[in-house]
Amino acid sequence: MSAPTRKATAVNAFGQSLQRIGAIIFKELRQLTRDRPTFGMIVMVPLIQLLLFGFAINTNVRDLPVGVVDLSHTQTARALISDLTATQVVSFTDTYQTPALAEDAIRRGHVHAVLVIPEDFGQRLQDQRPIAQWLIDGSDTMVSNALLALQQMPFASGFEAQPIARKNTFEIALFFNPERRSAVNIVPGLVAIVLTMTMVMFTSAALVRERERGNLELLITTPVRSSEIMIGKIVPYIFVGLIQVAIILGLGHVIFDVPINGRLDQLVLGVFAFISASLTLGLLVSTIAKTQLQAMQLTVFLLIPSILLSGFMFPYEGMPEAAQWIAEALPATHFIRMVRAIVLRGATLEDLQPDLWWLIGFTVLGVIAAATRFKKRLD
Repeated sequence: MSAPTRKATAVNAFGQSLQRIGAIIFKELRQLTRDRPTFGMIVMVPLIQLLLFGFAINTNVRDLPVGVVDLSHTQTARALISDLTATQVVSFTDTYQTPALAEDAIRRGHVHAVLVIPEDFGQRLQDQRPIAQWLIDGSDTMVSNALLALQQMPFASGFEAQPIARKNTFEIALFFNPERRSAVNIVPGLVAIVLTMTMVMFTSAALVRERERGNLELLITTPVRSSEIMIGKIVPYIFVGLIQVAIILGLGHVIFDVPINGRLDQLVLGVFAFISASLTLGLLVSTIAKTQLQAMQLTVFLLIPSILLSGFMFPYEGMPEAAQWIAEALPATHFIRMVRAIVLRGATLEDLQPDLWWLIGFTVLGVIAAATRFKKRLD
């Protein structure tokens, strides 16, 4: 075969190869546009991340709910409170009669900190001592750091002949994490993120896998109700979730010295409520997804806001109001409050009733919705 012929043959073969590759590319693109969940993920994931990081995520903490114990009852003390409010770092929402009541409010999670203004407040203004004390919940390091920044805030009562030079304006008492170790804050929150990822993914793929393997035909011929199928799919994974919690908190306590101050029975009940809510969310995903790949994609779609908006990485109070409404709809937001309160502050479920009832309500309504959407038929 002559050289020109070989060259023409090679060019022709190369052209045919390009045609075949082009046909496959065209086929994949058409299939991608027909796969609505995947196509939606391509568009929505970068869009949601852009909006979250651009608007919702804010490391500048503002308007932290705090309380005050004013033992001096003076006009100057009220002026101090006004000056602190003007910083926009704190917002005084509660008043307590004694420091003991204030500490209990911090333990319950009603406020992040309490300002204690002593009886000798007027005398302290005349010397170099700190004029008041902050009692701060140190379990959230980012929030406590924002409050610690107020330690050296200048304050002039207006009655001094000249401003008093103080090293610190306020004394600081850090509860639950005086060393400000990040692991103390991260490890309990990690329980919520891991459970969200695994529980939703496991259960969302459960029914989808049955459908893909053809096992759903067996369910069609049985007298099992839709709600019974939903509950039967949930229960086995509850034990998986409890094992994961034991691993995270157990190793966190041994390796990172994370304290477990709350009662174990309260912790188990709180974990059970969140696992049930997460599994229910996974069942809802399974009624939407057609393939296991779609189930995984939808799980990632739910996991991103659970990480960014729940308070796990960024302070809840730093987000705009619209983002806080979205965060309140996520089970992870409520459980992170619960697990940190129980593990670090020793709170009880009685102290955390709003979050507990929200998880229970989400589970009940989710099971009803999933059972309604589920159809015992192959199409």
